[in-house]
Amino acid sequence: MPFRIGGGGRGPGGLAGRHLRTTALVAAVGLSALAGCATGDDDADRRQLTVFAAASLTDAFTDLAEEFERTNPGVDVRLSFDGSSGLVDQIAGGAPADVFASADTRTMERAVADGLVAGEPTPLATNVLTLITPPGNPAGITGLDESLDGARLVVCAAVVPCGNATRELAARAGITLRPVSEESKVTDVRGKVESGEADAGIVYVTDARAVADRVEQVPIVGADGLPNVYPVAALDRATDPGLARRFVDAVTGPEGRAVLAEHGFGPP
Repeated sequence: MPFRIGGGGRGPGGLAGRHLRTTALVAAVGLSALAGCATGDDDADRRQLTVFAAASLTDAFTDLAEEFERTNPGVDVRLSFDGSSGLVDQIAGGAPADVFASADTRTMERAVADGLVAGEPTPLATNVLTLITPPGNPAGITGLDESLDGARLVVCAAVVPCGNATRELAARAGITLRPVSEESKVTDVRGKVESGEADAGIVYVTDARAVADRVEQVPIVGADGLPNVYPVAALDRATDPGLARRFVDAVTGPEGRAVLAEHGFGPP
């Protein structure tokens, strides 16, 4: 069973939350190393792979990690989910990670420019934005239009991929958004709509699909024409470069793409 570091896709956002997760990661790695020394050769022979992935990949990568562990006996996959830009900050700050999957090419390009990536990133999947509302759509949201006037709208912050895509989509629609809150990862936007704190939120279709029994989806006209492309890459400081590359090959291969499609992602 993959080990999830920190609060996963539903944990606290923001800089403080990221610092807490980084601290948790370092602590977890230290404890793991101590455990290996204490329990003998069996644990010492196990190999660990740490994967940092965009929050919108939480459910899909949990399934992919389980499959990778099943087909690679002796390997433990450790998962950390957050906003893509925050993950790059953590990696650049020295957080131990072997693989990085971003929710857009812009953030991956920053990781490449910072010398964090080994080789060329590989396209993984695509995703598009949609509106979600609480059940019954009490505010009567009809799309990216005047129905949002006066509504409690929550979106991603511009620094993360879903926020950047939201702003591009709003600009194409000729509408000015006035959100009451901007979140550091898409799963926090979804959470505020699920809890009734917001009348509407802009998330990926995969997030809407994951909680289809708790929210209503309102399609955004033109969203299909502005998909986010998700790249994945082994990292330059991977402790086991061969194992990191094998994971990338697995998630971008036919079986990996099938799992991503089951979660609503499109082909790259």
